[in-house]
Amino acid sequence: MLLAVIVLEGLLAVIALEQLGLEISLAAFALILTLYFWVSKKDIKGDYVLLQQEEMPWLYEGIAEMARKAGISMPTVYILDDYIPLAYSFKDTIVLSLGLFEVLDEDEILAVAAHEIGHIKNGDTRLFPVLAYSRYLMITFTVVLVILTTSLWTAVAAVILYGMYELSRANFLKDREFLADETALKLLDVPMSLMKALEELKYYEDLRSGAGVRVSAVPSIEPAIERRQKVPRIETHPSYDERIFRILVEINGSNMFNRRMQ
Repeated sequence: MLLAVIVLEGLLAVIALEQLGLEISLAAFALILTLYFWVSKKDIKGDYVLLQQEEMPWLYEGIAEMARKAGISMPTVYILDDYIPLAYSFKDTIVLSLGLFEVLDEDEILAVAAHEIGHIKNGDTRLFPVLAYSRYLMITFTVVLVILTTSLWTAVAAVILYGMYELSRANFLKDREFLADETALKLLDVPMSLMKALEELKYYEDLRSGAGVRVSAVPSIEPAIERRQKVPRIETHPSYDERIFRILVEINGSNMFNRRMQ
C-alpha cells in the first residue's frame, strides 16, 4: 500500500507537470537516496558507552542468549547517559538509557531489550529509515504539485494521496511494534516481564504528563530534566494500553494452547 501510494504520487507529478515533473521526481529521488546512504554510514555520536560483559554480565549475557534464540548475531549495545527512560535500535545496535535502570528491574530491562531485538530480527531497523526518507519524498511530490500545478483537481488528488500515505504509514508502524512485542515474548524466559515493563513505563509517562501524581515521586528522576512532549498529528506508535492488551491476549492464548496439548 505504501509503495503503491508513492508510485501514484510520482506518476501524478509526471502526468501533471510532464517533463518538469519527471525531472523533479528523479532529482528528489536521487537526493533522498543519497541522503539515506550518507546518514546510514554515520557513526553514533553522543553520551554513549559501549556495554561490556564484565560491567553488567546479566544484561550482556541475557541479550546474547536472546539474540541466539532469535537467530541473529549479538547486537552492539550502548548505554545512553540520559535519565529519561528510553530504548531504541538501529542497524544491529540497541541503545538503552540510564533512565531505564532507574524505573525497571533486571527482568523488565531484558524485556525492553527483547523488544528491540524483535525489531532487528524482523528487519525493522533497516526498513524504518527507508520509510522515513520515503515520507520526505511524498512531502516533496505533494508540495511541488500543489505549488506548480494549474489544476485544482490535481492539487486535491496530491493532498489526498499524501493523507492516504500518512495513514498507511501509521498503521504499518503500529503493526511492526506489535510484531516486535510478539517476537520478544518468544525470546523471554519470563514473558510477563514485558507487560510489567510497559506498565512501569506507562506509569512514568503519566507522572511526566502530570496525571494527578507528582513527578518527584519517581526516585532519582528530577523534574528539571523533564522534556516537553510532542503530540503527533497521526499516532505512529501504539499506546501502552494497546500493547499491554495484546500481550495479555498473546500470553493467555499460548497458555490455553499449551494446556490443551497436555
